[in-house]
Amino acid sequence: MNRVVIYGGTGGIGMATARALRKRGIPLHLAARDAGRLEEVAADLGETTFTAGDVTDPAHFAIVTQEAGDTLAGLVYAVGTINLKPLAKLTADDAVMDFKLNALGALLALQAAAPALKAGAGEAGAGVVLFSTVAVAQGFAAHASVAMAKGAVEGLALSLAAELSPHIRINVVAPSLTRTPLAAAITSNETLASGIASMHALQRLGTPEDIGALAAFLVSAEAGWITGQVIGADGGRSTLRTKG
Repeated sequence: MNRVVIYGGTGGIGMATARALRKRGIPLHLAARDAGRLEEVAADLGETTFTAGDVTDPAHFAIVTQEAGDTLAGLVYAVGTINLKPLAKLTADDAVMDFKLNALGALLALQAAAPALKAGAGEAGAGVVLFSTVAVAQGFAAHASVAMAKGAVEGLALSLAAELSPHIRINVVAPSLTRTPLAAAITSNETLASGIASMHALQRLGTPEDIGALAAFLVSAEAGWITGQVIGADGGRSTLRTKG
């Protein structure tokens, strides 16, 4: 069976997606910076190979694809940032790094993997999942840089979903605040976390498993007629207002 490549698969949403895909019996190839952590996670998941490297290095993506194999079943780009600063405190370096990690990295990952994804597509097509944020659909203060970068991810996904069809399906998952290591600065403050949770119709923050389950489905053949979509996994935050 062809592998699914997961960038950022050693923690948070990437790790939850990896576990959900392994439950479906799908072999994986993980890419992240920490070689020791990659080895540990790969041994735990089973049928998992890996490549260590940095997504800010353009050469990294060709190496990942080469080591993952000539035919791939899918790709998940679960690298992201939560850089929350008001406009007056944002720097050009902040914006450039957010764009590189979120949008440019996704583009380069897909560019490197596209031939292998096409080769391994099968009848349902190869499934690709990128990640946005509820902050693209909703305007939140201090989110300018990350919302701009994730908005670029949504535009990239729609463009490439058209260009790479019918062999490659590309969808975007847009979470609200989720209890991940990346968001720990926010979620570890229970007063703050509870206040944000109350703004959601489902009255809680997301978990990595909430998001990973959806991502795994979109990669799989079960989602074979779904492409070019931005799907909110956000407890209703983007569409529902439960308090006056």
